[in-house]
Amino acid sequence: MKVLIVDDEPAVRLSLSRAFSMKGHEVILAEDGLKGLEAWQSKDPDLVVLDVLMPGLSGPALLQEIGEKKRAKVLLMSAYSGDYDLEKVKAMGADDFISKPFADIFSV
Repeated sequence: MKVLIVDDEPAVRLSLSRAFSMKGHEVILAEDGLKGLEAWQSKDPDLVVLDVLMPGLSGPALLQEIGEKKRAKVLLMSAYSGDYDLEKVKAMGADDFISKPFADIFSV
């Protein structure tokens, strides 16, 4: 599976990249929304792990830009979890939400 991780925090990108790589997935990294949009369009990932607040293009704005072309599952994440619930993120085009900092989501 191809996984695109779009987050402006290097530590988050690195830790998620390691976790997905250890499970055998191909990982694509982008450090902001604009580079994430470019990678999404050119690499056609199966899963996108997308930060909400980023320079250049926010996660929700990136989802809006992709629009109907979205084929990947999208996991939206934010440190501001009080501002989001599953209904709200689904209305934005995401499939699920996780708040940061997060526990080991790969132990399952």
